[in-house]
Amino acid sequence: MKLEEFDYDLPQELIAQVPSQQRDHCRLMVLNREKGTIEHRHFYDIKEYLKPGDCLVLNDSRVIPARLFGRKAPTGAHIEFLLIKRIQGDRWEVMVRPGRRLKEGDVVVFGKEALQFDEDFKEKNSNERSRDSGEPEHFFRGHIEGICNENDGTRIVRFEYSGIFMERLEELGSMPLPPYIERPADSSDKDRYQNVYSRIEGSVACPTAGLHFTRELLEELEDMGVTIAYVTLHVGIGTFRPVKCNNIEDHKMHFEEYSISTGNARIINQAIDEGRRIVSVGTTSTRTLESAAEKDPETGNYHVKAGHNSTGIFIYPGYEFKIVDALITNFHLPKSTLIMLISALYDKDKILEAYREAVKERYMFFSYGDAMLIE
Repeated sequence: MKLEEFDYDLPQELIAQVPSQQRDHCRLMVLNREKGTIEHRHFYDIKEYLKPGDCLVLNDSRVIPARLFGRKAPTGAHIEFLLIKRIQGDRWEVMVRPGRRLKEGDVVVFGKEALQFDEDFKEKNSNERSRDSGEPEHFFRGHIEGICNENDGTRIVRFEYSGIFMERLEELGSMPLPPYIERPADSSDKDRYQNVYSRIEGSVACPTAGLHFTRELLEELEDMGVTIAYVTLHVGIGTFRPVKCNNIEDHKMHFEEYSISTGNARIINQAIDEGRRIVSVGTTSTRTLESAAEKDPETGNYHVKAGHNSTGIFIYPGYEFKIVDALITNFHLPKSTLIMLISALYDKDKILEAYREAVKERYMFFSYGDAMLIE
């Protein structure tokens, strides 16, 4: 299949820059595959489309405030870090801007140590610093230990810090908003660019299909008989990497780690055995479930296998889904692997028709945008 088959025209003003005022008050487009219909609702109406017995599967990965702004020591040059993934212990793969300024052995400082390069801070605190020449009480530093890729500016960084790493990161870091949100992250994003049910830290991009759920809505769904299960897939920066191959079959997916606990696998598999729908929330939950699918040699049925693994699964039209029956998702970028995935669940031309209608009806797109249910 050709890449241009997954293209559509999107006015810039329909790319959401901020979330809706209330999570579940965003708009919801409902695509019914059996009837071939499109409905326009609000997300709080999802209760009318989920049925008692449905198994709703959520990705509970939590976004870390992975963007850091510091200064190169001793020159004071401005440096930006974007944490990509933990390698081991305090060593991380980090995207650095500007990458050319940093080589092995360089040190980048953050927090108060970084502020010392500002003239106003120097003047205000000169007396205190002269009295105290020892180690700062709170420090956070990145030591460049290697180069991953000179072209994209990725480095191996060992962090040195006082206190607990994640606490210091919460204090100093900002949320890694995607590149199409053209504003700096602010304090509100630490709440709104995070799912209410997130709990396991590790993502550098939010699994945003879940942003529309409130705790109250989830409780209402459980009260009406919807079963909720959780998987964990830590979303990497690769989710924003464009497809560049003209033939999409030539595209190589990035790998991401996922895990499914024994208890959650049991909940999902029981629903499968009882013929209940598996409703996946987001493309990350979908990729996790389909990656963990295991065929029973005796019955020929598929179940999900509990455990920890990594996946580079690429789902595009022609793929036969083994676990997922319905999908709650956002509106995705043109020519992206995400729009290819939803085009595998439903007819590609029907998806593009729905996207054109969404543009006509002024839906908001991408991470902070509106939602879609494919049932």
